[in-house]
Amino acid sequence: MSETPAPRIVKLAKYAAAGVVGVLSLGVVAVLVLRVVHARELLDATRVHATEYVATTTPKPNTEGMPVTLPGTLFGVIEATVNARSSGYVVRWTKDIGAVVKKGELLAQITAPEIDEQLKQAEAAEAQSAASEALAKSTAARWQSLREKDAVTQQDLDERLSTYKQAQADLAAAAANVSRLRSLQAFNNVTAPFDGVITRRNIDIGDLVNAGNGGSGSALFTVAQVDPLRLYIYVPQAYAHQIKVGEAVTVTLAERADEQYQGVIARTAGAIDTATRTMQVEIRVPNPAGALIAGSYVQVLLPIKGESTGMVVPTNVLLFRPAGVYVAVVGPQGRVSLKLVQLGTDFGSTVEVLRGLAPSDQLVINPADSLADGDVVTLAASRSAG
Repeated sequence: MSETPAPRIVKLAKYAAAGVVGVLSLGVVAVLVLRVVHARELLDATRVHATEYVATTTPKPNTEGMPVTLPGTLFGVIEATVNARSSGYVVRWTKDIGAVVKKGELLAQITAPEIDEQLKQAEAAEAQSAASEALAKSTAARWQSLREKDAVTQQDLDERLSTYKQAQADLAAAAANVSRLRSLQAFNNVTAPFDGVITRRNIDIGDLVNAGNGGSGSALFTVAQVDPLRLYIYVPQAYAHQIKVGEAVTVTLAERADEQYQGVIARTAGAIDTATRTMQVEIRVPNPAGALIAGSYVQVLLPIKGESTGMVVPTNVLLFRPAGVYVAVVGPQGRVSLKLVQLGTDFGSTVEVLRGLAPSDQLVINPADSLADGDVVTLAASRSAG
């Protein structure tokens, strides 16, 4: 007897339900497996990101000292501000900044009508004094001859001689006044005091200038002699005894680090400044081609060695904390300890450490500000501080 449709449908429904349950079970198992895998991957990634990798360096002994480099500023060997010696208006100027001038060369012209009028008045007074002097001279001569004939008394002769001497003095004073005003009139032509270069021009046509030195702001021109150049450095007391006049030094500029210029120690102050504990030193630097510019900031490498038995480390290993300067030293198992150090001479990219380090210390390069005692780090690389 054949199976009725109803039981077959029920059986098929049971099979379908079992299949759906199986698929759902497989889905649940797959989700659980994926969650376990993702959890393990996340744990591994967290461990990797939590690991702090650092590069280290070792200090270098400074038993032979380090070259001493000091800053300085270049100046012309002679620099002068040119002021007016007569008051008046600027008629014209002939030289501008950068112009090369010779001693006595015209820089500007000033018109001073007051001095011109005073000169005319003084010349007239001189002529008047000359006439009075001539009259007093002839009068004294006549009274001298009359005295020889005993026609006048000695008292009268002495009075005429005195008048003549006064006239001579008046004439000399008038002549001196004329000479003074002529000299002032000559100062209407402003000239270069020496061979050099115009580094500043503070006037223009029509400007009113006053005689005398009223400060750099009232100067008409600034003239500098730029070959050779001079510069001053201030040598610390610890190295002052090593400075010798005549020794060569090397001068460099930060913007042209591949170029070096030679200078010579010209003179020293011969004494220590009690305020700064340094000695002033003057250096002359030849500049025949004009490659160096007056006013430039330079570095001077001195032919001396700093005397020290400390260590030298890069400046990028230092940690500045309120209690002082520290370095981060990596010990066993990568554990960090912070050491307080005492600094010595700063050599630019490196610095001298007088106390607090051992030659075998592994110093963290560019330590994070958050680095603390006891932190564990992983070494990425090591190199020597030298």
